Amino acid sequence: MTRPDLDELVRTAEEIYATRLKAVLEPEHMGEFVVIEPESGDYFLGRTLSEAGRAARRSHPDRLTHTMRVGHKAALHFGMYVR
Repeated sequence: MTRPDLDELVRTAEEIYATRLKAVLEPEHMGEFVVIEPESGDYFLGRTLSEAGRAARRSHPDRLTHTMRVGHKAALHFGMYVR
């Protein structure tokens, strides 16, 4: 898949989250992971990244997905906490 195709996949998934899922998921699933399959609009929740990813692969084994964390700007944060 080319970079423009990946950019479109991410844009579509983030649009689905913003317009269809945010209001539904954030009240009850804050901090959980959501994997969105942009072609179908299907989404899969999990308390862990692995849990959500496995659910998505079971339903759509040959499609690319986009992972987000409900209520956060990024699915993961890398770095260390310094006081």
